[in-house]
Amino acid sequence: MIEMTERAAQHVRDFLQNRGKGEGIRVGIRTAGCSGLAYVLEFVDTPDDNDTRFESHDVAIFVDPKSLVYLDGLLMDYVAEGLNEGFRFTNPNQKGECGCGESFTV
Repeated sequence: MIEMTERAAQHVRDFLQNRGKGEGIRVGIRTAGCSGLAYVLEFVDTPDDNDTRFESHDVAIFVDPKSLVYLDGLLMDYVAEGLNEGFRFTNPNQKGECGCGESFTV
């Protein structure tokens, strides 16, 4: 299961509304950084047939089969700290992350 806080869901809903289209958001992983994996977010206009769909606070979250193994149990939040704001990921599968926080290991 993939979930997001109400704050994260509101942020996604606002972006989808400003775009004027979109079914939801896709969460995935890619090989990157010094720890090996990084989160990838993209808007979904047409879901892939192989995607798993989750609903959280009226937002559709799509995950490809390869990423789901690493993301099962993920909680997404949207936080503002000082001048920085963005998504924060709480992943029960994560075993570590690089010093800059851009990539993680499972």
